[in-house]
Amino acid sequence: MGQNDVLFERAQKTIPGGVNSPVRAFRQVGGTPRFVTRAKGPYFWDAEDKRYIDLIMSWGPMIVGHAHPEVVEAVQRAAETSFSYGAPTEGEIELAERLCELMPSVEQVRMVSSGTEATMSALRLARGHTGRDLIIKFEGCYHGHADSLLVKAGSGLLTFADSTQNAPSSGGVPHDLVKHTLVLPYNDVAALEEVFKNQGDHIAAVILEPIAGNMNLIQPASEFLGAMRSLTAKHGAVLIYDEVMTGFRVALGGAQSLQGITPDLTCLGKVMGGGMPMAAFGGKKEIMSKLAPLGNVYQAGTLSGNPVAVASGLKTLEIISRAGFYECLTAQTEKLMAGLKQAADKAQIPFAVDSVGGMFGFYFASKVPTSFEEVTKTNIDAFKKFFHAMLDEGVYLAPSAYEAGFTSIAHDNEVVAAIITAAEKAFKRM
Repeated sequence: MGQNDVLFERAQKTIPGGVNSPVRAFRQVGGTPRFVTRAKGPYFWDAEDKRYIDLIMSWGPMIVGHAHPEVVEAVQRAAETSFSYGAPTEGEIELAERLCELMPSVEQVRMVSSGTEATMSALRLARGHTGRDLIIKFEGCYHGHADSLLVKAGSGLLTFADSTQNAPSSGGVPHDLVKHTLVLPYNDVAALEEVFKNQGDHIAAVILEPIAGNMNLIQPASEFLGAMRSLTAKHGAVLIYDEVMTGFRVALGGAQSLQGITPDLTCLGKVMGGGMPMAAFGGKKEIMSKLAPLGNVYQAGTLSGNPVAVASGLKTLEIISRAGFYECLTAQTEKLMAGLKQAADKAQIPFAVDSVGGMFGFYFASKVPTSFEEVTKTNIDAFKKFFHAMLDEGVYLAPSAYEAGFTSIAHDNEVVAAIITAAEKAFKRM
């Protein structure tokens, strides 16, 4: 038994399933999770000191690479003055100003500690602002694990849940809560129009992953986005862009800057904390002013705006704002996808790829899917074989066919070439 197996066995005695977030358990792909001991740039090392090229980058945040020296220095400096105050700091103002500057739709912002907190709070705020209860979300989109959002949800839930019913994707979620959440197919304009025609006056908010990353990478059609923006505006519903994953990952201004959409509220996380537990939600001042202490919508948190996380976030945002950063990141990700596609074609394996900025998806299918239903029809068995073959070659992919992948600025030509070589070997083995 290797050290990873030993640790996994030990972990299962005190941690449910041996992991602190379900998809890490390798349940969809089988085998033993890799326990990480350290990481640097595009690599991490496991408990057996084997080096892997990392293609999840902590599920998105490590866009400048692991343990970037400038970020490490900023974190160390902040830590020397204490880890938490539970009181305001100037750093929080600086980070808020930077977020509002990078995303013009965000006039005011409130910081929290996780993406789930951000989406949960944004929904409460939307309901408080409109005085309505009904929420629309889309099939296969994951917005954290707040109760009313765990209906036909994406991410690890696609691996674990029976999503055949319009019922909670998780145990412990009351059906009563779920009746306030309508789930529509992603990219279905007609369904959206029908719901607004029948229930427009009851809809508090529409929440969307503007580029879905929790049922693999799925891009929205421009007609779908246009219909959503005009229908929410017409009926006085709040449009919430969940950019926890896409914010600063696909472009400096997030997915909204690429799509030309101005949402009413935006949820952020991951990159904005540079890998620290940090998230935020923000938007129109008129809506944000309903939050306590100004309004009657309550939200609070001891660790919100944590000084160490703020330091990490500020430095990360500074690095990604430098000239040429996104051009380089996008080019490397596209190069990687083209190489994988070419290797699969050579091996005569049906394979499709897509990417935006430093976020990518690949699918064992003849074309890129556009909905949750199409994703479920891709060849999951082929994915499992590919995942393990790549793992053997020292490339760490998301251990689920339902997750997008992520590169960093540290994934240079040499790293990309190594991944493509590994893929050529993996496809041959299949």
